[in-house]
Amino acid sequence: MPHFEVRIHEEELDGEVEPALVLALTEALVKVYGERARPMAVVELFGIPRHRWGIGGVPAAVNAPIVSLNVREAALHLPGIDHAPTQLITSVTDAVVEVFGESVRRHVTVYVVGVPPGRSGVGGEVDPPPAN
Repeated sequence: MPHFEVRIHEEELDGEVEPALVLALTEALVKVYGERARPMAVVELFGIPRHRWGIGGVPAAVNAPIVSLNVREAALHLPGIDHAPTQLITSVTDAVVEVFGESVRRHVTVYVVGVPPGRSGVGGEVDPPPAN
């Protein structure tokens, strides 16, 4: 299940940004993987007060969202989807810029994390189940 975790200044979240960002990130995933990815996309937004966020040893004055996308490792190597990590980083960055404006582009950090088989689970079951 593709899982986005977004860390952003709490002050940027105003009740209107949240649904726009959830939708934009979901659309970024769909752009790379197609509609089959939409119902699996999970987006979590974590607001961090500006005074608890620093860059270069000083409190961060700029909006610098950090987006982690956790997906199964195999999803990064699917046939017909060339350079999936590159496409995802570009698409996710564009989605964040769509919501917050071009001024954030150079500050957006995107991590695409491939989860190896057997290293995730739902409901106490390893996903995917081990081969017999």
